[in-house]
Amino acid sequence: MPTRLNSLRNAVLLFVLLPLLLVVGGTVTLGLQEFQTQMENRMQADIELVARSIRLPVATAMMDQDVTTVQQSLDSLFQIDQVFGVYVYDAQGDMVATSGPPSPTIRHPGEAQAISETGSLGAFDEHQGREVFSFFLPLSDSAGRIVGLLQVTRDVSPFRAYVSQLRWQGGMVMLAVSVLFLLVVLIGHHRAVGRHVARLIGAMRDIGEGQRGLRAPEKGPWELRRLAITMNGMLERREASEAALQAQREEQARLEEKLRHSEKLAAIGQLAAGVAHELGTPLGIIAGRAQRAARRLPEGEPAHKEMKELQTELERVEIIVRQLLDFARRNPLQQRPLELEGLVREIVARVQERGKGRERVRFDLDGGPLTVAADRLRLGQALENLIDNAAQAAAECVRVSWSCQGDTLEFVVADDGPRVGRGISDEQAERLFEPFFTTKPTGEGTGLGLAVAQVALEDHGGQVRLDRDDPQLTRFVVTLPLASGACREGESEPSGSESVQDAQATGGGAA
Repeated sequence: MPTRLNSLRNAVLLFVLLPLLLVVGGTVTLGLQEFQTQMENRMQADIELVARSIRLPVATAMMDQDVTTVQQSLDSLFQIDQVFGVYVYDAQGDMVATSGPPSPTIRHPGEAQAISETGSLGAFDEHQGREVFSFFLPLSDSAGRIVGLLQVTRDVSPFRAYVSQLRWQGGMVMLAVSVLFLLVVLIGHHRAVGRHVARLIGAMRDIGEGQRGLRAPEKGPWELRRLAITMNGMLERREASEAALQAQREEQARLEEKLRHSEKLAAIGQLAAGVAHELGTPLGIIAGRAQRAARRLPEGEPAHKEMKELQTELERVEIIVRQLLDFARRNPLQQRPLELEGLVREIVARVQERGKGRERVRFDLDGGPLTVAADRLRLGQALENLIDNAAQAAAECVRVSWSCQGDTLEFVVADDGPRVGRGISDEQAERLFEPFFTTKPTGEGTGLGLAVAQVALEDHGGQVRLDRDDPQLTRFVVTLPLASGACREGESEPSGSESVQDAQATGGGAA
Protein backbone atom coordinates (compact mmCIF):
# COMPACT_ATOMS: atom_id res chain seq x y z
CA MET A 1 0.00 0.00 0.00
CA PRO A 2 2.79 2.55 0.77
CA THR A 3 4.25 1.80 -2.64
CA ARG A 4 0.96 2.55 -4.32
CA LEU A 5 0.54 5.81 -2.39
CA ASN A 6 4.08 6.81 -3.23
CA SER A 7 3.71 6.00 -6.92
CA LEU A 8 4.92 8.24 -9.71
CA ARG A 9 1.34 8.94 -10.78
CA ASN A 10 0.34 10.11 -7.31
CA ALA A 11 3.49 12.21 -7.11
CA VAL A 12 2.51 13.94 -10.36
CA LEU A 13 -1.00 14.54 -9.03
CA LEU A 14 0.27 15.80 -5.69
CA PHE A 15 3.16 17.98 -6.80
CA VAL A 16 1.97 19.13 -10.24
CA LEU A 17 -1.79 18.98 -10.64
CA LEU A 18 -2.78 19.96 -7.09
CA PRO A 19 -0.57 23.10 -7.01
CA LEU A 20 -1.85 24.02 -10.48
CA LEU A 21 -5.47 23.68 -9.38
CA LEU A 22 -4.77 25.66 -6.22
CA VAL A 23 -3.20 28.44 -8.28
CA VAL A 24 -6.14 28.46 -10.70
CA GLY A 25 -8.68 28.33 -7.85
CA GLY A 26 -6.93 31.12 -5.97
CA THR A 27 -6.78 33.23 -9.12
CA VAL A 28 -10.51 32.75 -9.77
CA THR A 29 -11.37 33.53 -6.12
CA LEU A 30 -9.26 36.68 -6.13
CA GLY A 31 -10.79 37.66 -9.47
CA LEU A 32 -14.32 37.29 -8.09
CA GLN A 33 -13.40 39.26 -5.00
CA GLU A 34 -11.85 42.00 -7.11
CA PHE A 35 -14.93 42.01 -9.33
CA GLN A 36 -17.19 42.32 -6.27
CA THR A 37 -15.07 45.15 -4.84
CA GLN A 38 -15.07 47.03 -8.14
CA MET A 39 -18.83 46.62 -8.54
CA GLU A 40 -19.48 47.77 -4.99
CA ASN A 41 -17.28 50.82 -5.51
CA ARG A 42 -19.08 51.59 -8.73
CA MET A 43 -22.46 51.14 -7.05
CA GLN A 44 -21.46 53.50 -4.24
CA ALA A 45 -20.21 56.04 -6.77
CA ASP A 46 -23.52 55.87 -8.63
CA ILE A 47 -25.54 56.41 -5.44
CA GLU A 48 -23.27 59.26 -4.42
CA LEU A 49 -23.69 60.86 -7.84
CA VAL A 50 -27.49 60.55 -7.55
CA ALA A 51 -27.44 62.07 -4.06
CA ARG A 52 -25.28 65.01 -5.09
CA SER A 53 -27.56 65.69 -8.10
CA ILE A 54 -30.44 66.76 -5.80
CA ARG A 55 -28.37 68.07 -2.92
CA LEU A 56 -28.58 71.76 -3.87
CA PRO A 57 -32.35 71.94 -4.57
CA VAL A 58 -33.16 69.97 -1.42
CA ALA A 59 -30.87 72.19 0.70
CA THR A 60 -32.49 75.34 -0.76
CA ALA A 61 -35.99 73.98 -0.07
CA MET A 62 -34.91 73.12 3.51
CA MET A 63 -33.71 76.67 4.10
CA ASP A 64 -37.02 77.99 2.71
CA GLN A 65 -38.85 75.35 4.78
CA ASP A 66 -40.61 74.29 1.58
CA VAL A 67 -41.51 70.70 2.46
CA THR A 68 -43.53 70.27 -0.75
CA THR A 69 -40.52 71.05 -2.91
CA VAL A 70 -38.39 68.66 -0.83
CA GLN A 71 -40.97 65.91 -1.29
CA GLN A 72 -41.16 66.48 -5.02
CA SER A 73 -37.38 66.25 -5.33
CA LEU A 74 -37.40 62.99 -3.37
CA ASP A 75 -40.23 61.57 -5.49
CA SER A 76 -38.39 62.41 -8.69
CA LEU A 77 -35.27 60.66 -7.40
CA PHE A 78 -37.22 57.59 -6.24
CA GLN A 79 -38.27 56.96 -9.83
CA ILE A 80 -34.69 55.86 -10.63
CA ASP A 81 -34.44 52.05 -10.67
CA GLN A 82 -31.25 52.02 -8.68
CA VAL A 83 -32.85 53.92 -5.76
CA PHE A 84 -34.48 51.88 -2.98
CA GLY A 85 -35.48 54.84 -0.80
CA VAL A 86 -34.78 58.59 -0.27
CA TYR A 87 -34.95 60.34 3.12
CA VAL A 88 -34.42 63.91 4.37
CA TYR A 89 -33.82 64.89 8.01
CA ASP A 90 -33.59 68.37 9.56
CA ALA A 91 -30.69 69.64 11.64
CA GLN A 92 -32.16 68.01 14.81
CA GLY A 93 -32.43 64.63 13.08
CA ASP A 94 -36.17 64.59 12.66
CA MET A 95 -37.67 63.12 9.50
CA VAL A 96 -38.79 65.89 7.10
CA ALA A 97 -39.73 63.92 3.97
CA THR A 98 -39.42 60.37 2.68
CA SER A 99 -39.95 58.45 -0.53
CA GLY A 100 -39.86 54.69 -0.26
CA PRO A 101 -39.86 52.24 2.67
CA PRO A 102 -38.96 53.45 6.15
CA SER A 103 -35.28 54.20 6.66
CA PRO A 104 -33.41 50.94 7.27
CA THR A 105 -30.46 52.68 8.90
CA ILE A 106 -31.54 55.52 11.19
CA ARG A 107 -33.66 54.30 14.07
CA HIS A 108 -33.49 57.40 16.31
CA PRO A 109 -33.41 61.16 15.57
CA GLY A 110 -30.02 61.51 17.29
CA GLU A 111 -28.39 59.19 14.80
CA ALA A 112 -29.16 61.55 11.88
CA GLN A 113 -27.61 64.47 13.76
CA ALA A 114 -24.49 62.45 14.58
CA ILE A 115 -24.10 61.35 10.96
CA SER A 116 -24.54 64.97 9.76
CA GLU A 117 -21.61 66.07 11.87
CA THR A 118 -19.26 63.39 10.34
CA GLY A 119 -19.82 64.42 6.72
CA SER A 120 -20.74 62.10 3.83
CA LEU A 121 -20.89 58.45 4.75
CA GLY A 122 -21.75 55.04 3.16
CA ALA A 123 -23.07 52.08 5.14
CA PHE A 124 -24.55 48.60 4.51
CA ASP A 125 -27.60 47.42 6.39
CA GLU A 126 -30.38 44.83 6.23
CA HIS A 127 -34.00 45.77 5.76
CA GLN A 128 -36.82 43.21 5.68
CA GLY A 129 -34.49 40.44 4.61
CA ARG A 130 -32.84 42.54 1.92
CA GLU A 131 -29.35 43.97 2.01
CA VAL A 132 -29.18 47.67 1.23
CA PHE A 133 -26.52 50.34 0.89
CA SER A 134 -27.17 53.89 2.23
CA PHE A 135 -25.25 57.02 1.32
CA PHE A 136 -25.54 60.02 3.69
CA LEU A 137 -24.86 63.54 2.48
CA PRO A 138 -25.15 66.58 4.87
CA LEU A 139 -27.21 69.56 3.65
CA SER A 140 -25.77 73.02 4.36
CA ASP A 141 -26.57 76.61 3.61
CA SER A 142 -24.39 79.14 1.87
CA ALA A 143 -22.61 79.85 5.14
CA GLY A 144 -21.74 76.18 5.59
CA ARG A 145 -24.14 75.52 8.44
CA ILE A 146 -25.77 72.07 8.53
CA VAL A 147 -29.46 72.40 7.81
CA GLY A 148 -30.30 68.75 7.29
CA LEU A 149 -29.23 65.30 6.10
CA LEU A 150 -29.98 63.52 2.80
CA GLN A 151 -30.03 59.68 2.74
CA VAL A 152 -30.21 57.74 -0.54
CA THR A 153 -30.54 53.96 -0.25
CA ARG A 154 -29.94 51.28 -2.86
CA ASP A 155 -31.00 47.59 -2.73
CA VAL A 156 -27.83 45.43 -3.18
CA SER A 157 -29.53 42.02 -2.76
CA PRO A 158 -29.71 41.38 -6.56
CA PHE A 159 -26.04 42.24 -6.83
CA ARG A 160 -25.20 39.90 -3.95
CA ALA A 161 -27.27 37.17 -5.57
CA TYR A 162 -25.47 37.75 -8.85
CA VAL A 163 -22.08 37.54 -7.13
CA SER A 164 -23.16 34.34 -5.36
CA GLN A 165 -24.27 32.90 -8.67
CA LEU A 166 -20.93 33.82 -10.18
CA ARG A 167 -19.14 32.10 -7.31
CA TRP A 168 -21.25 28.96 -7.68
CA GLN A 169 -20.71 28.92 -11.41
CA GLY A 170 -17.02 29.54 -10.87
CA GLY A 171 -16.92 26.63 -8.41
CA MET A 172 -18.63 24.35 -10.92
CA VAL A 173 -16.26 25.50 -13.64
CA MET A 174 -13.32 24.84 -11.30
CA LEU A 175 -14.68 21.39 -10.54
CA ALA A 176 -15.10 20.64 -14.24
CA VAL A 177 -11.63 22.02 -14.99
CA SER A 178 -10.20 19.97 -12.14
CA VAL A 179 -11.82 16.78 -13.46
CA LEU A 180 -10.66 17.63 -16.98
CA PHE A 181 -7.11 18.32 -15.78
CA LEU A 182 -7.18 15.11 -13.74
CA LEU A 183 -8.22 13.07 -16.77
CA VAL A 184 -5.66 14.79 -18.98
CA VAL A 185 -2.88 14.18 -16.43
CA LEU A 186 -3.88 10.56 -15.83
CA ILE A 187 -4.21 9.73 -19.52
CA GLY A 188 -1.10 11.69 -20.40
CA HIS A 189 0.86 10.04 -17.59
CA HIS A 190 -0.29 6.59 -18.70
CA ARG A 191 0.51 7.20 -22.36
CA ALA A 192 3.80 8.95 -21.82
CA VAL A 193 5.17 7.26 -18.69
CA GLY A 194 2.83 4.85 -16.92
CA ARG A 195 2.61 2.07 -19.49
CA HIS A 196 6.38 2.08 -20.05
CA VAL A 197 7.03 1.94 -16.32
CA ALA A 198 4.50 -0.92 -16.05
CA ARG A 199 6.41 -2.82 -18.74
CA LEU A 200 9.67 -2.25 -16.89
CA ILE A 201 8.14 -3.44 -13.62
CA GLY A 202 6.66 -6.52 -15.33
CA ALA A 203 9.98 -7.39 -16.95
CA MET A 204 11.84 -6.95 -13.66
CA ARG A 205 9.25 -9.10 -11.87
CA ASP A 206 9.65 -11.91 -14.41
CA ILE A 207 13.42 -11.67 -14.20
CA GLY A 208 13.23 -11.69 -10.41
CA GLU A 209 11.15 -14.89 -10.59
CA GLY A 210 14.00 -16.64 -12.35
CA GLN A 211 13.25 -16.25 -16.06
CA ARG A 212 16.45 -15.88 -18.03
CA GLY A 213 16.97 -14.18 -21.36
CA LEU A 214 14.34 -11.51 -20.75
CA ARG A 215 15.11 -7.87 -21.44
CA ALA A 216 13.41 -4.66 -20.40
CA PRO A 217 11.56 -2.95 -23.28
CA GLU A 218 13.56 0.02 -24.52
CA LYS A 219 10.56 2.26 -25.19
CA GLY A 220 9.09 5.48 -23.88
CA PRO A 221 10.70 8.78 -22.93
CA TRP A 222 14.44 9.22 -23.18
CA GLU A 223 15.00 8.76 -19.44
CA LEU A 224 13.06 5.48 -19.36
CA ARG A 225 14.85 4.23 -22.47
CA ARG A 226 18.19 5.01 -20.86
CA LEU A 227 17.04 3.23 -17.71
CA ALA A 228 15.98 0.16 -19.75
CA ILE A 229 19.25 0.17 -21.70
CA THR A 230 21.24 0.38 -18.47
CA MET A 231 19.20 -2.41 -16.90
CA ASN A 232 19.60 -4.61 -20.00
CA GLY A 233 23.33 -4.02 -19.97
CA MET A 234 23.42 -5.00 -16.31
CA LEU A 235 21.39 -8.15 -17.05
CA GLU A 236 23.68 -9.08 -19.94
CA ARG A 237 26.77 -8.62 -17.79
CA ARG A 238 25.18 -10.65 -15.00
CA GLU A 239 24.18 -13.47 -17.34
CA ALA A 240 27.61 -13.42 -18.94
CA SER A 241 29.19 -13.62 -15.48
CA GLU A 242 26.84 -16.46 -14.51
CA ALA A 243 27.60 -18.28 -17.75
CA ALA A 244 31.33 -17.82 -17.23
CA LEU A 245 31.02 -18.97 -13.63
CA GLN A 246 28.94 -21.98 -14.68
CA ALA A 247 31.45 -22.83 -17.40
CA GLN A 248 34.25 -22.49 -14.86
CA ARG A 249 32.41 -24.78 -12.46
CA GLU A 250 31.76 -27.32 -15.19
CA GLU A 251 35.38 -27.14 -16.28
CA GLN A 252 36.51 -27.53 -12.69
CA ALA A 253 34.16 -30.50 -12.24
CA ARG A 254 35.44 -32.01 -15.48
CA LEU A 255 39.04 -31.55 -14.42
CA GLU A 256 38.31 -32.99 -11.00
CA GLU A 257 36.57 -35.96 -12.58
CA LYS A 258 39.45 -36.37 -15.00
CA LEU A 259 41.91 -36.18 -12.11
CA ARG A 260 39.95 -38.77 -10.15
CA HIS A 261 39.79 -40.95 -13.24
CA SER A 262 43.51 -40.54 -13.82
CA GLU A 263 44.26 -41.36 -10.20
CA LYS A 264 41.99 -44.37 -10.43
CA LEU A 265 43.65 -45.55 -13.64
CA ALA A 266 47.08 -44.97 -12.13
CA ALA A 267 46.19 -47.04 -9.10
CA ILE A 268 44.71 -49.78 -11.28
CA GLY A 269 47.78 -49.58 -13.52
CA GLN A 270 50.13 -50.05 -10.60
CA LEU A 271 48.08 -52.99 -9.40
CA ALA A 272 47.94 -54.45 -12.92
CA ALA A 273 51.70 -54.05 -13.38
CA GLY A 274 52.38 -55.75 -10.06
CA VAL A 275 50.01 -58.62 -10.78
CA ALA A 276 51.34 -59.09 -14.31
CA HIS A 277 54.93 -59.08 -13.06
CA GLU A 278 54.18 -61.61 -10.34
CA LEU A 279 52.22 -63.86 -12.70
CA GLY A 280 54.57 -63.62 -15.65
CA THR A 281 57.39 -65.84 -14.35
CA PRO A 282 55.33 -68.73 -12.97
CA LEU A 283 53.10 -68.69 -16.04
CA GLY A 284 56.16 -68.93 -18.28
CA ILE A 285 57.46 -71.88 -16.31
CA ILE A 286 54.08 -73.63 -16.40
CA ALA A 287 53.72 -73.01 -20.13
CA GLY A 288 57.20 -74.37 -20.85
CA ARG A 289 56.67 -77.53 -18.85
CA ALA A 290 53.22 -78.10 -20.39
CA GLN A 291 54.78 -77.75 -23.85
CA ARG A 292 57.56 -80.24 -23.03
CA ALA A 293 55.08 -82.66 -21.52
CA ALA A 294 52.86 -82.45 -24.60
CA ARG A 295 55.82 -83.28 -26.89
CA ARG A 296 56.68 -86.38 -24.83
CA LEU A 297 53.16 -87.81 -24.90
CA PRO A 298 51.72 -89.60 -27.91
CA GLU A 299 49.05 -87.58 -29.71
CA GLY A 300 46.36 -90.16 -29.25
CA GLU A 301 46.55 -90.35 -25.48
CA PRO A 302 44.08 -88.44 -23.31
CA ALA A 303 46.96 -86.83 -21.39
CA HIS A 304 48.28 -85.30 -24.61
CA LYS A 305 44.85 -83.75 -25.25
CA GLU A 306 44.76 -82.41 -21.70
CA MET A 307 48.19 -80.81 -22.17
CA LYS A 308 47.00 -79.10 -25.38
CA GLU A 309 43.93 -77.69 -23.64
CA LEU A 310 46.17 -76.56 -20.78
CA GLN A 311 48.40 -74.74 -23.29
CA THR A 312 45.34 -73.03 -24.78
CA GLU A 313 44.23 -71.75 -21.39
CA LEU A 314 47.79 -70.68 -20.59
CA GLU A 315 47.87 -68.67 -23.83
CA ARG A 316 44.65 -67.00 -22.73
CA VAL A 317 46.18 -66.16 -19.37
CA GLU A 318 49.25 -64.78 -21.16
CA ILE A 319 46.99 -62.56 -23.23
CA ILE A 320 45.39 -61.24 -20.05
CA VAL A 321 48.80 -60.59 -18.51
CA ARG A 322 49.91 -58.81 -21.66
CA GLN A 323 46.79 -56.63 -21.53
CA LEU A 324 47.50 -55.80 -17.91
CA LEU A 325 51.01 -54.71 -18.90
CA ASP A 326 49.61 -52.72 -21.83
CA PHE A 327 47.18 -50.96 -19.50
CA ALA A 328 49.92 -50.19 -16.97
CA ARG A 329 52.33 -48.89 -19.62
CA ARG A 330 52.30 -45.06 -19.58
CA ASN A 331 55.76 -44.43 -21.01
CA PRO A 332 56.42 -41.19 -22.92
CA LEU A 333 55.21 -41.37 -26.52
CA GLN A 334 57.75 -42.03 -29.26
CA GLN A 335 55.97 -40.14 -32.02
CA ARG A 336 57.15 -40.72 -35.56
CA PRO A 337 55.57 -40.22 -38.99
CA LEU A 338 53.22 -43.13 -39.49
CA GLU A 339 51.32 -44.20 -42.62
CA LEU A 340 47.85 -44.98 -41.27
CA GLU A 341 46.55 -47.21 -44.08
CA GLY A 342 49.47 -49.59 -43.79
CA LEU A 343 49.05 -49.81 -40.02
CA VAL A 344 45.34 -50.61 -40.36
CA ARG A 345 46.03 -53.39 -42.89
CA GLU A 346 48.62 -54.94 -40.58
CA ILE A 347 46.15 -54.87 -37.68
CA VAL A 348 43.37 -56.43 -39.77
CA ALA A 349 45.75 -59.19 -40.90
CA ARG A 350 46.69 -59.98 -37.28
CA VAL A 351 43.05 -60.04 -36.21
CA GLN A 352 42.24 -62.40 -39.08
CA GLU A 353 45.05 -64.71 -38.08
CA ARG A 354 43.64 -64.98 -34.54
CA GLY A 355 40.17 -65.88 -35.85
CA LYS A 356 38.40 -69.03 -34.77
CA GLY A 357 35.22 -69.86 -36.67
CA ARG A 358 34.70 -66.28 -37.89
CA GLU A 359 35.31 -66.93 -41.58
CA ARG A 360 32.02 -65.29 -42.57
CA VAL A 361 33.04 -61.91 -41.12
CA ARG A 362 34.52 -59.52 -43.69
CA PHE A 363 36.35 -56.23 -43.25
CA ASP A 364 35.45 -53.18 -45.33
CA LEU A 365 38.25 -50.58 -45.31
CA ASP A 366 37.40 -47.07 -46.46
CA GLY A 367 40.13 -44.45 -46.40
CA GLY A 368 43.00 -42.96 -48.36
CA PRO A 369 46.72 -42.57 -47.75
CA LEU A 370 47.37 -40.47 -44.68
CA THR A 371 50.51 -39.85 -42.66
CA VAL A 372 50.15 -39.01 -38.97
CA ALA A 373 52.64 -38.35 -36.18
CA ALA A 374 52.04 -41.00 -33.52
CA ASP A 375 53.59 -43.71 -31.38
CA ARG A 376 53.20 -46.74 -33.62
CA LEU A 377 53.07 -49.23 -30.76
CA ARG A 378 50.55 -47.34 -28.58
CA LEU A 379 48.27 -46.18 -31.44
CA GLY A 380 48.38 -49.63 -33.06
CA GLN A 381 47.51 -51.17 -29.70
CA ALA A 382 44.44 -48.91 -29.34
CA LEU A 383 43.18 -49.46 -32.89
CA GLU A 384 43.80 -53.20 -32.71
CA ASN A 385 41.72 -53.51 -29.54
CA LEU A 386 38.83 -51.67 -31.21
CA ILE A 387 39.02 -53.74 -34.42
CA ASP A 388 39.45 -56.98 -32.46
CA ASN A 389 36.37 -56.21 -30.33
CA ALA A 390 34.35 -55.43 -33.48
CA ALA A 391 35.47 -58.71 -35.11
CA GLN A 392 34.34 -60.69 -32.07
CA ALA A 393 30.93 -58.97 -31.93
CA ALA A 394 30.19 -58.75 -35.71
CA ALA A 395 27.56 -60.89 -37.37
CA GLU A 396 28.79 -60.44 -40.96
CA CYS A 397 30.83 -57.28 -41.43
CA VAL A 398 33.27 -54.89 -39.75
CA ARG A 399 33.62 -51.46 -41.34
CA VAL A 400 36.78 -49.44 -40.75
CA SER A 401 37.01 -45.91 -42.16
CA TRP A 402 39.17 -42.86 -41.61
CA SER A 403 39.06 -39.32 -42.97
CA CYS A 404 40.16 -35.79 -42.18
CA GLN A 405 37.74 -33.29 -40.66
CA GLY A 406 39.74 -30.07 -40.80
CA ASP A 407 42.81 -30.65 -38.65
CA THR A 408 41.27 -33.69 -36.96
CA LEU A 409 41.47 -37.35 -37.90
CA GLU A 410 38.22 -39.27 -37.52
CA PHE A 411 38.63 -43.04 -37.34
CA VAL A 412 35.46 -45.16 -37.19
CA VAL A 413 35.14 -48.87 -36.36
CA ALA A 414 31.62 -50.28 -36.80
CA ASP A 415 30.16 -53.75 -36.61
CA ASP A 416 26.72 -55.24 -37.24
CA GLY A 417 26.69 -57.55 -34.26
CA PRO A 418 23.60 -58.33 -32.15
CA ARG A 419 24.55 -55.71 -29.56
CA VAL A 420 24.15 -52.71 -31.84
CA GLY A 421 24.51 -49.16 -30.57
CA ARG A 422 20.99 -48.70 -29.21
CA GLY A 423 21.00 -52.21 -27.76
CA ILE A 424 23.56 -51.06 -25.19
CA SER A 425 21.89 -49.60 -22.12
CA ASP A 426 22.71 -46.16 -20.79
CA GLU A 427 24.37 -47.63 -17.72
CA GLN A 428 26.53 -49.92 -19.85
CA ALA A 429 27.46 -47.04 -22.16
CA GLU A 430 28.64 -44.93 -19.20
CA ARG A 431 30.86 -47.75 -17.87
CA LEU A 432 32.04 -49.10 -21.21
CA PHE A 433 35.56 -47.65 -20.89
CA GLU A 434 36.05 -48.57 -17.23
CA PRO A 435 38.82 -51.10 -16.57
CA PHE A 436 37.58 -54.69 -16.08
CA PHE A 437 34.03 -53.84 -17.20
CA THR A 438 32.78 -56.01 -20.06
CA THR A 439 29.48 -56.91 -21.68
CA LYS A 440 30.78 -60.29 -22.78
CA PRO A 441 29.98 -63.54 -20.99
CA THR A 442 32.28 -64.63 -18.19
CA GLY A 443 35.52 -66.06 -19.51
CA GLU A 444 35.32 -64.32 -22.91
CA GLY A 445 36.73 -60.92 -22.02
CA THR A 446 38.77 -59.09 -19.39
CA GLY A 447 37.23 -55.63 -19.79
CA LEU A 448 40.65 -54.09 -20.50
CA GLY A 449 40.59 -53.69 -24.28
CA LEU A 450 38.57 -50.46 -24.42
CA ALA A 451 40.28 -49.08 -21.32
CA VAL A 452 43.71 -49.67 -22.91
CA ALA A 453 42.51 -48.03 -26.14
CA GLN A 454 41.17 -44.99 -24.28
CA VAL A 455 44.40 -44.48 -22.32
CA ALA A 456 46.53 -44.76 -25.44
CA LEU A 457 44.34 -42.34 -27.40
CA GLU A 458 44.20 -39.82 -24.53
CA ASP A 459 48.00 -39.89 -24.40
CA HIS A 460 47.91 -38.84 -28.07
CA GLY A 461 45.53 -35.97 -27.24
CA GLY A 462 42.53 -37.73 -28.76
CA GLN A 463 39.46 -39.54 -27.53
CA VAL A 464 37.17 -42.45 -28.31
CA ARG A 465 33.41 -42.53 -27.90
CA LEU A 466 30.46 -44.81 -28.59
CA ASP A 467 28.16 -43.44 -31.31
CA ARG A 468 24.61 -44.75 -30.73
CA ASP A 469 22.84 -42.75 -33.43
CA ASP A 470 22.76 -45.62 -35.95
CA PRO A 471 20.40 -48.36 -34.67
CA GLN A 472 21.88 -50.89 -37.14
CA LEU A 473 25.54 -50.60 -36.13
CA THR A 474 27.78 -50.41 -33.10
CA ARG A 475 30.16 -47.55 -33.93
CA PHE A 476 33.25 -46.44 -32.03
CA VAL A 477 34.52 -43.05 -33.21
CA VAL A 478 38.15 -42.05 -32.62
CA THR A 479 39.24 -38.43 -33.03
CA LEU A 480 42.90 -37.41 -33.07
CA PRO A 481 44.31 -33.91 -33.56
CA LEU A 482 46.60 -33.51 -36.54
CA ALA A 483 49.32 -31.02 -37.24
CA SER A 484 48.22 -28.07 -39.38
CA GLY A 485 48.34 -29.09 -43.06
CA ALA A 486 48.57 -32.80 -42.34
CA CYS A 487 45.37 -33.40 -44.32
CA ARG A 488 46.65 -32.24 -47.69
CA GLU A 489 44.40 -32.26 -50.71
CA GLY A 490 44.25 -35.69 -52.29
CA GLU A 491 45.77 -37.51 -49.33
CA SER A 492 42.70 -37.67 -47.13
CA GLU A 493 40.21 -38.46 -49.88
CA PRO A 494 38.87 -42.00 -49.72
CA SER A 495 40.36 -44.29 -52.35
CA GLY A 496 37.26 -46.46 -52.39
CA SER A 497 35.95 -49.24 -50.19
CA GLU A 498 37.90 -52.45 -49.96
CA SER A 499 36.52 -55.70 -48.58
CA VAL A 500 38.90 -57.98 -46.70
CA GLN A 501 37.32 -61.44 -46.76
CA ASP A 502 37.85 -64.43 -44.57
CA ALA A 503 38.34 -62.44 -41.38
CA GLN A 504 38.46 -64.74 -38.40
CA ALA A 505 36.78 -63.98 -35.08
CA THR A 506 39.23 -64.01 -32.19
CA GLY A 507 38.83 -65.84 -28.97
CA GLY A 508 41.16 -63.64 -26.94
CA GLY A 509 40.32 -60.10 -27.93
CA ALA A 510 40.05 -57.20 -25.57
CA ALA A 511 36.87 -56.20 -23.76
